[in-house]
Amino acid sequence: MTPWTDMYGELTRIFTGESTIEPDARDKRFDDPVWQSNPLYRTMLQSYLLWQRSLTTAVDAANLPKPEADRARFAVSLVTDAAAPTNGLLGNPAALRRVFETGGGSVVDGARHMLEDLAARGGMPAQVDTRAFEVGKNLATSPGAVVFRNDVLELIQYAPRAETVFSRPVLFIPPQINKFYILDLAPGRSLVEYLTESGFSVFMISWRNPSPKHRKWNFATYATAILEATDVVREITAEPRLNVAAVCAGGMTLAPLLAQLAERRDRRIQSATFMVTVLRALKDSQMGMLMTPEAVATARTASRTRGVLEGQEMARLFAWLRPNDLVWNYWANNYLMGKEPPAFDVLYWNNDTTRLPAGFHAELLDMAVDDALPGRPDLSRVKLDTFVTAGVNDHITPWQSCYATTQMVGGRSTFVLSNAGHIQSMVNPPGNPKASYFTNSKHPADAEEWRSHARKHSGSWWENWRDWLAKRSGERVAAPSSLGSDRYPAAEPAPGRYVLES
Repeated sequence: MTPWTDMYGELTRIFTGESTIEPDARDKRFDDPVWQSNPLYRTMLQSYLLWQRSLTTAVDAANLPKPEADRARFAVSLVTDAAAPTNGLLGNPAALRRVFETGGGSVVDGARHMLEDLAARGGMPAQVDTRAFEVGKNLATSPGAVVFRNDVLELIQYAPRAETVFSRPVLFIPPQINKFYILDLAPGRSLVEYLTESGFSVFMISWRNPSPKHRKWNFATYATAILEATDVVREITAEPRLNVAAVCAGGMTLAPLLAQLAERRDRRIQSATFMVTVLRALKDSQMGMLMTPEAVATARTASRTRGVLEGQEMARLFAWLRPNDLVWNYWANNYLMGKEPPAFDVLYWNNDTTRLPAGFHAELLDMAVDDALPGRPDLSRVKLDTFVTAGVNDHITPWQSCYATTQMVGGRSTFVLSNAGHIQSMVNPPGNPKASYFTNSKHPADAEEWRSHARKHSGSWWENWRDWLAKRSGERVAAPSSLGSDRYPAAEPAPGRYVLES
């Protein structure tokens, strides 16, 4: 019996009401009870699911090489997700119900939202109501001051929230993609707030949003700026060593610098934390799947021509990696239901995009081709302690790729796997009853082997990291009475100037 015979047989069962095809329990598009109670809608649903399944089966039956098969499955998923009945008014029972409830007002509101998005967002549906947030007012509100600024970064020192603090400071290196305040999102959801309340001396890099005149900035540019920031932190705290914590692309920038410092026997860094960071090509990820030689060449030419890669272009790419959650969900909410997009702080941050300079972007593309960081640094020279985090549902930096860092660095490494995704694994404050994480003191070469023997813990990994960091942060001393120093005086208050630049 062929797959097509199976399909026709199942189609017969659908139209006779005998089919048992059901959507995935995690697929929220078909939660409305009408999909089960109404025979017409149930037939529509099951026919759609059968068509979706048949196309995927056809790709599997073609026996394509793995890279081509992965891209074919992705293309099929884009087509079938776009064609879901819930993306049309007649195929969305909740939207139809709202038309009657609002006397047609939802249709008018939906059309208005669509026209606004066509004008401002190139047709992508808005993910967040931006009117609800303002950086420095209800986002990035931890008290502190800018103590240093150069052409590439601002350095923020945060005010202590405890009478005594650990003598050794921690410096955060955020990603160059998006802005630093994912680490200082909002009261109760801020890692900066959590650490300062726990007695840590916290400093933060805030990257400048580059323009075409900064097209030559590259990994070396950012590494030099990080090194300068560490000098400032050490001068202000009078501590010769510090801990560093880097996120995503910030970690990619930090790793080669650590290798250089190790080669020079410069021991200024006590420990390094890598959050959702991949230090090699993402060949086995959705992102890596799209990195064909043609795509890489096109992307390189585009950013070189303009001098920068626009942040909205990156945001659009990430959204289409998960279209049901990040595109069609808002399409239905904003246009079919006629509702305002949600007011959610993480989504605001995610849409507060930055640009990447062409030089840095080109080196990121080189990673995809060469499967190595720029300069091919020998990370086995990095003998300091490292703490590596990842999210089990991360679609941007898959946790298995993050885990590989434990095999690349030369010092003692600790790996923690959060039960969240790329962003929510960073915004992971204690108190969430759904939060959990996995640990395993042994780090075999195979990531799946690590997980098979890992222990699950309830709560936030922030607590685990706080205890790990405390052991590497020296003695408790009296908290400073003021920020900055004579050489680097406190200037404008946090969150500074660069984070407000568009």
